[in-house]
Amino acid sequence: MAPASTSTSKQYNPREHVGLLEERVTNVSSTDFPGHYPDEDHSWDLKIFKKKLQVKIQKLSTRSIEFDLVGVDASIANALRRILIAEVPTVAIEYVYVWNNTSVMVDEVFSHRLGLIPLNVDPALLEMKPSPSDQATDRNTVVFKLQIECTRNTAAPRDSTDPAVLYHNSEVLARDLQWIPQGEQAEVFSARPPAPTIPETVLVKLRPGQAIEMETHAVKGVGKDHAKFSPVGTYFSSFTPLILPEKRESNAATASYRLLPHVILDEANPVPPHLATRFRDCFSPGVIKVDLRTKKISVDKRGVRGETMGREVLRHPDLAKYVKLARVRDHFIFNVESEGPYEPQRLPLEAIRVMREKISTLKSAAEALRAQRDSDGDIQMADA
Repeated sequence: MAPASTSTSKQYNPREHVGLLEERVTNVSSTDFPGHYPDEDHSWDLKIFKKKLQVKIQKLSTRSIEFDLVGVDASIANALRRILIAEVPTVAIEYVYVWNNTSVMVDEVFSHRLGLIPLNVDPALLEMKPSPSDQATDRNTVVFKLQIECTRNTAAPRDSTDPAVLYHNSEVLARDLQWIPQGEQAEVFSARPPAPTIPETVLVKLRPGQAIEMETHAVKGVGKDHAKFSPVGTYFSSFTPLILPEKRESNAATASYRLLPHVILDEANPVPPHLATRFRDCFSPGVIKVDLRTKKISVDKRGVRGETMGREVLRHPDLAKYVKLARVRDHFIFNVESEGPYEPQRLPLEAIRVMREKISTLKSAAEALRAQRDSDGDIQMADA
């Protein structure tokens, strides 16, 4: 993958940057399309797109990935975000058959909690049921059984007050869900038997005399049908900061993107030494560097990624004149956290696969309309 680059422009450029003023944002809309600028051709070109497109993984762990996507329009970045949330399939519990439940939690609420448990089942190994009424088979359904009863621990110390010591099975955990192989599933899932991804999740608490016996059916689905099928918690994006100084942004969401922050210092009007410390403190830690000897201000190219763009510097008239704040229009910092069976680096690829399928469907429909128009002259609308 090509290395992701930051904006090298030392001046604010409305074609490249989204401006951040004290109370508003400027130049939000893209202008790189035919007809906007006189005598300039901005028709989409594959060679130019390939030259501008850059992808670079910045951080990767077992649960999350941060990567830069550079050289695309906001519509493309947002399409990836929406597909990640709503159209990348996962497997979740959909049907719960309650044989016995004497816990304090009613059947409906407990069933809802079961549905929200992330499972490690690879969706590629299951088929999606065309309709809820279709027959459950080993190709489209994974069965779990939950059977547990709370009893007293007769060997517990008399002075103990800890329920975990006083009782057996005082808490029902996600790991208590037992997978029941159906058909050929024992062979299909031999590499990774179906189970909750977070086994220690507490589902409900029990006391002596209370018991639960249930059978659950997990199926393949997508987030647009129910949030429990979303492979990520939440997805957001942001622009890269353009320094004209400003504050760092945090990625608290499970799947998100933001534009790269850009802080622009006025080289013709540098920050006076006696204001350097105050100026630095208006930004997130690590964004502004101050030379200990000369008190000269500079922007840390790596640290600026963490700027939150709080615009604190613009609240001070004596500091605001030395800087401009912006974000790089086509530099997106994606942060994705996996909540289910997918490795984090696989999630963007799955989103791209879904996007390509949607584009292929749209292309086929457009070609069919063109063929019909050329043959009949009139376009017949298909039934919805």
